Amino acid sequence: MGIFDSVFGKKDKTVKEKKELPWIQLESMDQLEAIAENSKSKTQVIYKHSSTCGISRMVLNMFTEGYDTDLDIDLYFLTIQHHRDVSNAIEDKFGVRHESPQLLVLKNGEVVFHTSHGAIADTDFTQYL
Repeated sequence: MGIFDSVFGKKDKTVKEKKELPWIQLESMDQLEAIAENSKSKTQVIYKHSSTCGISRMVLNMFTEGYDTDLDIDLYFLTIQHHRDVSNAIEDKFGVRHESPQLLVLKNGEVVFHTSHGAIADTDFTQYL
């Protein structure tokens, strides 16, 4: 009956559990100073997301699925449509041209790695710990 199930729409009832990441919402300029300072003792990551871009949503899903929740890093999430001023300040403060989606890794007060779009999902954070 397998062929009839696929033709007539019987679906697999297995539901994949959604992985939750330890996001810290990035919403203010003051947080940028704290991120730079905290990066001197612990790796800081900023994920810039566009809520109106399908590619950004797809990359976020791939990143979420591949992220190792055992990593000892602070993970900041910035929705650029809600906090454009903070997004612009990141470019000015850290000297990295804006893209979205975009991922920045900070250590010792500066960006040691950044990438965008599909390459985000392939980021190996262990080399920045």
